[in-house]
Amino acid sequence: MRSLTAALALFASLASAEAAPKVMTSIMPIHSIVSAVMGGTGSPELIFAGTVSEHSAALSPRQIADLGTADLVFMAGPTIEIRLGQLDKSEAVNGKAFVMLAETPGVTRLKIRAGGAWEPHDHDQEDGHGHAEGIATYNAHVWLSPTNAKAMAVEVARQLALADAANAAVYEANAGAFATAVDGAATGIATLLAPVRDKPFIVFHDAYPYFEEAFGLSAVGSIADAAGQSPSAKRLGEIRAKLAETQAVCVFREPQFDARFAETVTEGSSARIGMLDAMGANLSPGPEAYLQLLKNLAQSARNCLAGTS
Repeated sequence: MRSLTAALALFASLASAEAAPKVMTSIMPIHSIVSAVMGGTGSPELIFAGTVSEHSAALSPRQIADLGTADLVFMAGPTIEIRLGQLDKSEAVNGKAFVMLAETPGVTRLKIRAGGAWEPHDHDQEDGHGHAEGIATYNAHVWLSPTNAKAMAVEVARQLALADAANAAVYEANAGAFATAVDGAATGIATLLAPVRDKPFIVFHDAYPYFEEAFGLSAVGSIADAAGQSPSAKRLGEIRAKLAETQAVCVFREPQFDARFAETVTEGSSARIGMLDAMGANLSPGPEAYLQLLKNLAQSARNCLAGTS
C-alpha cells in the first residue's frame, strides 16, 4: 500500500503558489492530522512537543504572541490543552477563536468514566462548553478513535479551505488520502489486537476509551483521573484491590507521568507493567505520526497483554 506521504505528494502539484495560511497546532496528534491535510501547501507549527503533559503544558510569551497572528489555531479541546484553552478568544491573542476539534460535528464523544475503579470527578459549576471546573463532561482524548480522526480531518480541510480557497481541492483530497490510510492502519491493528481483547488491564489515566472501543479492549480501571492528577495513597490502595479482584494482567504507565505509581500498584502481584503513550511523545512530528501513534499503542498493548514485552 502506498504510504500516506506518497499519497499526499500526488496532490502537492495541484497546490496554489500563494502563501499558505499561518497555522498553529497544539499537541502532536492534532499536528499530525493537520499536517496530513495541509500536505504540500505548508507546514503547521507544533506548540507542545516532547514528553510534556498535555494537561499542564504552559506557553511561552513568544508562542502567545504568535497565536495572535496565526490564521488558524487547531487544538483538541479546552480540557486537554488547559493553558491554551484559557487563551481562546482572549485579548492576549487578539480575540482569536481556536478550532476545538473535540467538539467538531461528526466526532463521537464518550462520557467520562467515574466511580468504582475509575477515579471520580466533580461535575459541579459547568461552563458554557459543558466543562466542570476544568474537567470535561466528556473524555477529550477523541483523537484515539480512528473514526474521530477522519472526521477531524474533514473539519480541518473545511477550515483551511475557508482561509485559503485557492487550495480547497487539495485540502479535500488530502483529507481523503488520510482517511484511506487510517482505515488501512485500523484494519491491521484490529488483527493484531484480536487475541488479547479479553485480557483485563489498568491504565495510568483514563485516556484510552476511544482506542478501547475501536478495538474491543478490556480496561478495568485507572490509577489517576482523566486529567492525570496524581493519585492519593487511598486511591493507590483501591487500585491494588481492583488489580487483585480482576486479575488484570497489565498496568500501563505513561512517559509523561511518574513511573512509581504503576510500580506501587503492581508490587507483590503478577501483573506486568507496560507503556502506553496517547501523545506520541517520542515520534517525529509530521503527517505519518498519527498512524504511527496508533500502531505503537497497539503493539505496546499487545506485547504487555500477551506477555511478550
